[in-house]
Amino acid sequence: MSQIDIANPDDGPSRFPLLSNDQMTAAQKELASRIRSGPRANVAGSAANSATLGSPFNVFLRSPELGDHLQNVGSYIRFKSVLGSRLSEFAILITARHWTAQYEWHAHHRLAMQAGLNPEVAAAVAQGSRPTNMKADEEAIYNFCQELHTNKSLSDASFKAVTDLFGEQGVMDLIAVNGYYSTVAMVLNVDRTRVPGGAPPPLKVLK
Repeated sequence: MSQIDIANPDDGPSRFPLLSNDQMTAAQKELASRIRSGPRANVAGSAANSATLGSPFNVFLRSPELGDHLQNVGSYIRFKSVLGSRLSEFAILITARHWTAQYEWHAHHRLAMQAGLNPEVAAAVAQGSRPTNMKADEEAIYNFCQELHTNKSLSDASFKAVTDLFGEQGVMDLIAVNGYYSTVAMVLNVDRTRVPGGAPPPLKVLK
């Protein structure tokens, strides 16, 4: 199979226009209200607490029933996962790097720093390199996520490391972080969601 050249996902305008409240159907308004009244609305800078919902929620609105299921999964991952915010955000950054999801990285890098992730660890992930200064639990998360994204499978050692730390629920929660944020990355890349303020994309396209 021939290799397809992949352009920077930020090339070109966004594909899904932002919807104002008066442009929404009743189902879209109901979903927007649930997103705005949920826990994301308390997070400064969240796409959920702007006058018009930013992406990925703006794209979720195009299929309200599916969008509601997705936003509920995302809410669990962000605020209830047994992994805690530092490790969840680390896994999100690994996923964003895998997909070169510029907006996803932009939004969650800040949250990862607030949660206590070492900036040097995030910087290595951004460069496509294995961080050299991870904590033991971060190394378990990194190995798990990298294997899952790269090999599409998981070694016994990586499975055991996460199970020992967080039990079987932690394994399921970590699979969900990778899966949900892969979906979000695809939504953002298809939409060509831009980093706010005209800032340059934070991630280089890796060869």
